[in-house]
Amino acid sequence: MADAVVADRLRKAFGDFVAVDDLSFSVGTGEVFGFLGPNGAGKTTAIRMLTGLLPPTGGTAVVAGLDVARDPFGVRRRIGYMSQLFSLYGDLTVSENLEFFGGLYQVPRDQFRARRDWVIESADLAAVVGQLTGTLPLGLKQRLALGCALLHQPAVLFLDEPTSGVDPLSRRAFWDLIYELAAAGTTVLVSTHYMEEAEYCDRLILMHRGKLVALDTAIGLRARMSRPLLAVVTDQAPQVVQALADADGVGEVTMFGRSVHAVVPDISRGRAAVVERLTRAGLGWSTIEPIEPSLEDVFIGLVREGETGGP
Repeated sequence: MADAVVADRLRKAFGDFVAVDDLSFSVGTGEVFGFLGPNGAGKTTAIRMLTGLLPPTGGTAVVAGLDVARDPFGVRRRIGYMSQLFSLYGDLTVSENLEFFGGLYQVPRDQFRARRDWVIESADLAAVVGQLTGTLPLGLKQRLALGCALLHQPAVLFLDEPTSGVDPLSRRAFWDLIYELAAAGTTVLVSTHYMEEAEYCDRLILMHRGKLVALDTAIGLRARMSRPLLAVVTDQAPQVVQALADADGVGEVTMFGRSVHAVVPDISRGRAAVVERLTRAGLGWSTIEPIEPSLEDVFIGLVREGETGGP
């Protein structure tokens, strides 16, 4: 099947500041494709270029078969877009927002009722359909915003940080709906800074400072981390990070809540090096055990590798 989205050396500069630099990738029809990176990585800028909201400084993008630079309005008719900031009208009811966006997307009247009913059922909004949108919990607001973006049955759906601030149960329900859409053939591009959420994507891009750091499946990305990883569980995590930062036999050290992750060349020698340094520093720990790397470990490792020019 043809790719639903193709970006080729996409670039966006604001004066001397380059927000997105030489970004190339393709997304297959029906794929759930993620943009992963911290705030300021360039995810939102990339999505705004792909949706025709922001003209690129360089490169090309084809979305739903149309060149974004040449036909941005045509692209917008074929896509759905849910912005990072809540974009619905709080002083309208759920039903009135759906009516408004149905008109905005030019959904034919003979199709609107069926599409509205589908959104209400799929997003589980029946109990609040007459309620003012501004009074809804954030999770329901986000589901309504997603439903409004789907009224015209877009071929490609862009979601910019769709679950930011949403509770875990609502986030899970939101992703269940995304999977249903993808299974029915909708291509979904979603940006997030939640590392664990990126596990839900078929493939994902890691972005940092406007650049593509890596593109792969979550399993493929974790496989790139060839060196072992130790988790040090301790009540003195900041001090442990500082103590291990320059220890022989220990590589990158990162704090994860009440534990510290340390990259080592070898499990046994690495553990001995960690124990020796912490004992010398008078710092305690409860366990020091090898673990599988998370996507956050991989991201940090790849970024540091790029900055230093080697593993």
